[in-house]
Amino acid sequence: MRAWQVERRKRTRHLIELGGLVVKAGIVELTNDDRTMIFGALLWMSDKLKSDQGEHALALWAGKGKEAFGKEHNEEQNSWRT
Repeated sequence: MRAWQVERRKRTRHLIELGGLVVKAGIVELTNDDRTMIFGALLWMSDKLKSDQGEHALALWAGKGKEAFGKEHNEEQNSWRT
């Protein structure tokens, strides 16, 4: 396989994973799959991260994501045990 094909597949996988996060967070259902609204929210996040409150927002959102991934991991572990 050529190098550009490998890179394209890596990029495609990365984009699919990012889209999966949007679905996992419930954003698709909450916005009724309104892509304009989802894009607007992402732009708002970008503006927030660029602002003087960016470090605080980054820490807050990272903590929230870490907690959610931890809960998900624990739920998966518990489902295997039952």
